[in-house]
Amino acid sequence: MLLTKEQEQSVVKLLIEDGLVDSSLAQKTYSEAEASGQPVLAALKSKSVASDDIIQHATAIVTKTPYIDLRNIKFDKDKLLKIPQDTAKAHKVVPLGEKDGQLFVAVIDPTNIQRMDYISTLVKMAVRPMMTSEAGIQNALMQYVADLKDVDRVAEREQEQDQAGAGGKEVQTITQDSPISKALTSILDYAAKSKASDIHIEPLEKSLVIRCRVDGVLRKTMELPKSIEPALVSRIKIMAKLKIDEHRLPQDGQFSVLVNDNEIDLRIATSPVVWGEQVVIRLLDKSGTSMEVEEMGMTGRALKDVMAGISRPNGMILTSGPTGSGKTTTLYALVKKIKNETVNIVTLEDPVEYKMDGVNQIQINTDAGLTFASGLRSILRQDPDVVMVGEIRDAETANLAVQAALTGHLVFSTLHTNSAAGILPRLLDMGIEPFLLASTLNTVIGQRLARRVSERKESFQTPEMETAAIKQIVGNLLPQTPADVAIVSEKLGYGTLPLATSPHFTLVKGIETEDAPGGYKGRIGLFETIDVDDDIQKLIVAHATSGDIMRVAKMKGTITMRQDGVMKALAGLTTIEEVNRVSSDLA
Repeated sequence: MLLTKEQEQSVVKLLIEDGLVDSSLAQKTYSEAEASGQPVLAALKSKSVASDDIIQHATAIVTKTPYIDLRNIKFDKDKLLKIPQDTAKAHKVVPLGEKDGQLFVAVIDPTNIQRMDYISTLVKMAVRPMMTSEAGIQNALMQYVADLKDVDRVAEREQEQDQAGAGGKEVQTITQDSPISKALTSILDYAAKSKASDIHIEPLEKSLVIRCRVDGVLRKTMELPKSIEPALVSRIKIMAKLKIDEHRLPQDGQFSVLVNDNEIDLRIATSPVVWGEQVVIRLLDKSGTSMEVEEMGMTGRALKDVMAGISRPNGMILTSGPTGSGKTTTLYALVKKIKNETVNIVTLEDPVEYKMDGVNQIQINTDAGLTFASGLRSILRQDPDVVMVGEIRDAETANLAVQAALTGHLVFSTLHTNSAAGILPRLLDMGIEPFLLASTLNTVIGQRLARRVSERKESFQTPEMETAAIKQIVGNLLPQTPADVAIVSEKLGYGTLPLATSPHFTLVKGIETEDAPGGYKGRIGLFETIDVDDDIQKLIVAHATSGDIMRVAKMKGTITMRQDGVMKALAGLTTIEEVNRVSSDLA
């Protein structure tokens, strides 16, 4: 929406007067945008000074335009169909309802006269625009897709056909327009737009349960009649090119779907269980993942250690954590940091999750004999500068990775250990010589993923017991006097920190909405890093335990994952409960 300079100034003034933004930060961003010629409101959004919803609402007030918040509205599908889905998506316009022969619509830019004329011609009536935000439009567009209740109706029709003795279920599983195909499409669309990482299709004795993993937590989304199971599983197998008549052995496959113009890769795993066949579908959405380590939550000492590690011409940077902790995404972010046309980067992955321009990515194929070990041995003959190995699973791969680092390559990889310090004994257990490990490791990273608090949140003061627990974990990191606040806060990178002597701390919790179950939306990384300097090298050569290594690392300034999580809770990014959930096994 084009605004005059005076209108932009009025919007910024309104945001400051209503206490919706930090005054000094808003003024600074405004001045920088003016100097560079960048649109002021776009600068406020890009620097996270204010959210799109807040800016849109303030703009509507300044321009005296009716505004409607659509973020949590459940739409009547009959009303949505006033404008076809493709048109609504292309023009970002949502029909709200008719009154006095006019169709009220929500748009991001109500001043676009050509668009309004087109919509008016399409619906054959006058159009009255109302302003909304991008998030509001997306919430409405999601509801064009058949929701999970439609899958229930499909299941009911399947049951009716069974009861009527109708044959042809096998035909339905291979027909694109069959009810089962539409049901599967609805399940996939729902999962993709909920940002689910996995779909679990689980047969019980008398029903079929669908669960989705959103932000790392499984949630039951629906329960279908048992009769729909064979057709639904067969449909998935056909699309993944699996054997539909094999029900006794596990199978793996993959296919891709297009959701909201984004291609999503699906990894399929089927396995026989007591009441039928379980199907787990992993969704790899290339568009919804940040590839910047700062945006993932890495800050302060951790970010400094990692940047130092990748700036060296050779050596190993290893990241660890359980399955689903974001290890591979961290590696991609680090590769992106060093990627340029002068560097030859080769990766070995299983699977290739995100395709990156300028990077030579190799897909592991064990059936053809292409394993991590054989692939690594091969690519070292291809003159790489940087090698990324998706995972070190065995001693052979570990030895080859160390040899690659010794011969002048920068090597990135992952291991399954609980902490950063746990990487070192694990590699020693794989038979790596301690002196080789000590001389090749640059930086080791431990990580977890915690759910972020949603945008709609409320603050509260910690009770006495919780205050004491926080002080026990991070009291030594917090500023001890008012004079230390600015220095310590800037050094650690968590924003303005409270005093260690505070009688209580201010925390936040999210307000639960349909879009933010439990008050959470999205995830943030909890990190710990160890810079392998001379002292850590001596401990490695001496076969020190992971506990001994972490004690020395903490003395040198390492912040543990648990401490990192508590500091992020104090910064209002997550909650203490969430930090405890994902780091309960850590010190």
